Amino acid sequence: MKTGGVNEAESAGASEPAASESEAGEPVAAGCGPERGRAGWIWGEPSDGNADPPADAPLHALLLAASRIMGTFYAGTLAQSGLRISPAGLGVLRVLMAGDGLKSSDVAARGGSSPGTLTSVVNTLVREGYVERRSDEGDRRVVRLFVTDKGRQVCEDYISLAGPHWRDAFGFVDPADEPVIRKFFTEMIGHFSELIRKERGR
Repeated sequence: MKTGGVNEAESAGASEPAASESEAGEPVAAGCGPERGRAGWIWGEPSDGNADPPADAPLHALLLAASRIMGTFYAGTLAQSGLRISPAGLGVLRVLMAGDGLKSSDVAARGGSSPGTLTSVVNTLVREGYVERRSDEGDRRVVRLFVTDKGRQVCEDYISLAGPHWRDAFGFVDPADEPVIRKFFTEMIGHFSELIRKERGR
């Protein structure tokens, strides 16, 4: 018999209850496997990579799944390019190309990585000749990161080699829908950037 309260699955936006009763009247735990695809989407991960998401899948779940798939595609384009650099390394170069001479802490913040992870990536970039560390002219204790000519070249090579793959990948988007999609992502970037700043007390 259902009580007057709202169960966990309903509060998460599901149309099915979190638990059901067997013919013997015993509660049955909600499934999270392929037989219950919605449960996977509630948690932000599809239970079957080949299954279409439900029409009312939560936005955060769709974005998480899209980000994961985009990351896989991105790594694939980099592997196909044959360039000697990791996705994380190219991400650091992208940040520095937009603002050369940043401190490591600033690069980590802008790239969404931890300082420890960034140090490991930068060490590799320096060893490969893509980035160099220089002491700040005003404060020798401060070290700044700069993209080398080799680093700029690898970025240009990636754009040249992978650009057609990205254009083909987004060929499914109707040009008429682009302004709405662009507005949504622009606002989302600004909104979540503000949330992160507040979390970090900035």
